[in-house]
Amino acid sequence: MEYRKISNQKVKDAIEAWQKGKVALWLSFFTADALLLDDGHPRDFNKFSTEAIGHEHFTSVDKVEDNGMSVYGSFHSDTWGDFKTYFKFYLDAAGKFSKLEIGQASY
Repeated sequence: MEYRKISNQKVKDAIEAWQKGKVALWLSFFTADALLLDDGHPRDFNKFSTEAIGHEHFTSVDKVEDNGMSVYGSFHSDTWGDFKTYFKFYLDAAGKFSKLEIGQASY
């Protein structure tokens, strides 16, 4: 997959960890109490991460916004099939992601 469109290095590294199925590395980019919103609904971030990684992945990165913090692309889920999605990352003052918003996208 092409990662060059992702201009924020930390987001790029996190997405690469997700894509490669590296759960521990993915989690290392986030605070221990990271908030996850899935289509605006709160979910358990750690549970989601450990269950989804290895079974869900981007098949393309179509666009990037917000100085590289928001990634939109085609996505595959073994459970839900193929659809367009977004991952929006939020950094805290210490440089870790404290919030991740995900959901279906239409663009």
